[in-house]
Amino acid sequence: MPTPALHSIHVHPVKALRGQRLHEAVVEPWGLSGDRRWALIDETGRVVTQREQPRLALAAAESLPDGGVRVSASGRGPLSVSVPEPAGTTTARWAGEKIETVPAAPGASEWFSAYLGERVTLVHLDDPAHRRPIDPPYGRPGETVSLADGFPLLLTTLASLDALNSLIAQGDHPDEGPLPMNRFRPNVVVSGTAPWAEDDWERIAIGEVEFRIAKMCGRCVVTTTDQTTAERGKEPLRTLGRHRRIDGRLIFGQNLVPLKRGTVSIGDPVEILG
Repeated sequence: MPTPALHSIHVHPVKALRGQRLHEAVVEPWGLSGDRRWALIDETGRVVTQREQPRLALAAAESLPDGGVRVSASGRGPLSVSVPEPAGTTTARWAGEKIETVPAAPGASEWFSAYLGERVTLVHLDDPAHRRPIDPPYGRPGETVSLADGFPLLLTTLASLDALNSLIAQGDHPDEGPLPMNRFRPNVVVSGTAPWAEDDWERIAIGEVEFRIAKMCGRCVVTTTDQTTAERGKEPLRTLGRHRRIDGRLIFGQNLVPLKRGTVSIGDPVEILG
């Protein structure tokens, strides 16, 4: 079998929007540099994702060198948004958490509100080192996370996607497959492994950076959303429910926590340390 290696790197500057594929990325304690530092909240402060607004899949976000973001979507002109001044915070609510964020300039919120047809506000996580600790029992003292669902990085493997697509082809909705990896919105994708090998990993190194495996990733309805059309189907949740139900969750991928800073690049060897 080939040596495991880093096949691709992905960042999503605005939570729930289409992201960027990179050749290399800086690993910070709370995730890849620029990943999920921005999000949308509704008028109650609740974070808005593709769960509620699948059309967010059709909007794209690109990180700017100064930490800002450039957003674009069909039918709307692109917009560059600067990092807001820390003049005050707004509470974002996500999965029972309250996270202090800084609202972007009004023009950004108007852009997204017009696109979605509902009033939303674009917010920025200004201080990822202190704003949001990883929940115990999965987080250790001092570990924090960006505006990702719960952990700094998400890892998937090509072999497991191939295995899943084979199962989908044998199931009730074979016409929905094969699925691309973007359904799972990972940060790092690894090649050269056996299917589901990542289930047993506890600690790995990607190039110069070590990570611990925090927990398996339970999947939600976002994975059923076609990231190019925003249409929803039954897969992969139907097949994961039949073949990958572990401790009551539908599993695909592993959540990672960095143990040090560094840079990862496509082609870096992936070493299984435990």
